[in-house]
Parts: sequence; structure tokens; C-alpha cells
Amino acid sequence: MTTMGNEIRSAERDGACHEDRPNQEKTVTIIVNGREEQVPKNDPLNFNELIRIAYNNPPSGEFICWTITYRKGHGNKPEGTQIEGETVKPKEGMIFNVTYTDKS
Repeated sequence: MTTMGNEIRSAERDGACHEDRPNQEKTVTIIVNGREEQVPKNDPLNFNELIRIAYNNPPSGEFICWTITYRKGHGNKPEGTQIEGETVKPKEGMIFNVTYTDKS
């Protein structure tokens, strides 16, 4: 019995156990414009990050206006519109719609 206990402690010390390891980054799956994306669970997403996730080569210019809406968010604000300068904490299964208009 003692040998097995020592082996378990050794495995934990060597990082073989995966439970509750603080340095292991946890991710969640969000859906952006219909595509699943993995993002860090505890890192809030800002306006520009969501645009980069949604578009590989986003349009730019003075007449481009972005709209970001989300749903299936956290209990205190399960849906809404994100504006530039705000962040939102991602949640498993959260859905984002990122669109733009050209007002030229």
C-alpha cells in the first residue's frame, strides 16, 4: 500500500495528474459567426479580439462600423451588444455575431 501511495504522490509532483492544475489553461468553446472557436475561459474578450476571431482579414476604413451581439452569456448579462472598449467573459456555448457595414 505504501508503495502505491508514493507512486501517486510522485505522479502528482511530476505533473501526471491533470485535476486542478493551476498552470493548465482552461478553455471554452464559443461560436463566432457560426464557427466554433476555443478561447481561454478566464480571459475576457474585447471588441477587437472578437473582430479578429470573426474575420481573418477584417475590412478597415473610416466608414466601416462594427456590431457585435452575443447570447447565452453569464447569468448577470446573458445577452447584449458589445461596444468598443468593453470586454465580455466567455462562457461555454456562448454565441457571438460580428457584422460590419460600410457607410460610404
